[in-house]
Amino acid sequence: MKQLRTEFSKDISDQSVWNEYPRPSLVRSSYLNLNGLWDYAITEGDAAWKEPDGQILVPFSPECSLSGVMRSLMPGQSLWYRRTLSVPRPQPGKRLLLHFGAADQEALVFVNRQEAAFHQGGYLPFSADITDYLNSGDNELLVRVRDASDTSWHARGKQSLHPGGMFYTAHSGLWQTVWAEIVPDNYIDGMFFLPDFDRGLVRLRVSSPAKAPVRGAVLAEGMQVASFEGVSDDPIEIPLPDFRPWSPEDPFLYSVRVEMGSDRVSGYFAMRKCEIRAGADGLPRFFLNGRPCFQAGVLDQGYWPESLCTAPSDEALDADILRMKELGFNMLRKHAKIEPERFYYHCDRLGMLVWQDMVNGGTPYRSWFVTYLATLMNWLCISAKDGEKHYALLSRREEEGRQEFLRETAETVSFLFNHPCIVTWVLFNEGWGQFDAADLARRIRQMDPSRPVDHASGWFDQKAGDFLSLHYYFFTLRFRPETKRAAALTEFGGYACRVPGHCASEKVYGYRTFQTPEDLTAGYEKLMEKVVLPAVKKGVCATVYTQLSDIEEEVNGIYTYDRAVCKLDPETVRRWNKTLKETGERLAGFRPAGGGPTGSGPTD
Repeated sequence: MKQLRTEFSKDISDQSVWNEYPRPSLVRSSYLNLNGLWDYAITEGDAAWKEPDGQILVPFSPECSLSGVMRSLMPGQSLWYRRTLSVPRPQPGKRLLLHFGAADQEALVFVNRQEAAFHQGGYLPFSADITDYLNSGDNELLVRVRDASDTSWHARGKQSLHPGGMFYTAHSGLWQTVWAEIVPDNYIDGMFFLPDFDRGLVRLRVSSPAKAPVRGAVLAEGMQVASFEGVSDDPIEIPLPDFRPWSPEDPFLYSVRVEMGSDRVSGYFAMRKCEIRAGADGLPRFFLNGRPCFQAGVLDQGYWPESLCTAPSDEALDADILRMKELGFNMLRKHAKIEPERFYYHCDRLGMLVWQDMVNGGTPYRSWFVTYLATLMNWLCISAKDGEKHYALLSRREEEGRQEFLRETAETVSFLFNHPCIVTWVLFNEGWGQFDAADLARRIRQMDPSRPVDHASGWFDQKAGDFLSLHYYFFTLRFRPETKRAAALTEFGGYACRVPGHCASEKVYGYRTFQTPEDLTAGYEKLMEKVVLPAVKKGVCATVYTQLSDIEEEVNGIYTYDRAVCKLDPETVRRWNKTLKETGERLAGFRPAGGGPTGSGPTD
């Protein structure tokens, strides 16, 4: 495979790699970035660390070029990381926390050869209090990572040890920022904001190891607009009678400062309301802040040629979002992956809606069933059940794997709960590791009543959740509008066009192939006119075009894999996104001039 690079990796060095503060939702002044060069080794079986094989640039996986390694971690092997941690032992009353953005798949952390933490789950952050393991002066930090990739039931997204088509090169190891901070014995370890749009207030819960008094202030553009007091782990209501709503057109964020004892943190939240309700045409549609909001989206898988699942830089994340906004998209479906928190922060501040997928797992998929037969069944409006009798067909026979998915779903909701950009949770995609989706939709609603749920994207619909979620690549788009669930076209397009000099592979994978960008644009326009716009008129309230960029063999992106060429004519894409939004919102009852939107709420 040809090695491509984006413009964002040209200035990366071991002294300048992902230096940005990694947790914008909860910021404190104590911060030590541990990205950079670490010693590494790959060993067989249970062999312990002995000597390094070389150095690796964290936070890039060993499989990618930016890591400086270009080696694959295989099942049964261990990937070791080692570095010196030069920190003074915290003073009495202080603790040192070590944070990992993500380690794929299983991480065991040693401090001075003492086991300090263990974590399983390759897409979620974890932390460890390592105070009691520290010596004065230099300390050895050693991390062992193991990864079964797609040979087990663990969450893996689109990774494959045998990449091709819609599945891509597997990655492993420490693939997000590693950092440390000093905190008091009793510290703020989380803030959770739940806006009550209709009552004009926000509910705040500050979590901590032990209950303690908290107080703080809410600021808008640097000016204090509210203050509050309460106790950690108890809900605190903060009235905001004249609040400014958050939307893609006006992504307004409130800043928050919180004190608990000697701990001082800052964060942010936004006031916005998501709901599915009947529009003026009587069909269920998506409403944001009491007004119809049509979501014109694009599938965003977050892969990069030189760094796989880790964006080369913070600037690269920002640029992808801005590119899509400039094309008129107002939504990204973050597909089969959880990004570092800075991605969601950029969506929050730039005004990009996000549908967040849970990361799929399960044992190897039965393509004949979940891809080929399922596509035909979908066209025939037939859906298979996903209960116990079908666990084996849907690669979910193992109880341990099902329980792991439940746990990671809850952790994902908790991790991303505060981000206003996220407006829908997506549980399962095309039957990959799907099980008991209707029950899981109820569970996720209990965890987060503020967002709709797409319980089964594509097919294997269990008549649950808030969306009739449709994928369209072949045959004819057929659906019957429902009275309670909104219709959403959550994947379509996938039109392939290879641009010489900007492709990683000689192979071409997509759902229809065009030879030139001009032909691709003509095909796209025909698709929008003949299929997508009629579906919007029939009730579809959100669309997701496949996809943001090419990835390896899959050359069906709007942009090439190196982000250098926009293959679709930008003005054509902007015009169609404008048409979709205006049509969908008009049918739902939005009046852009005069009386304002229909419905209830402060924006009426």
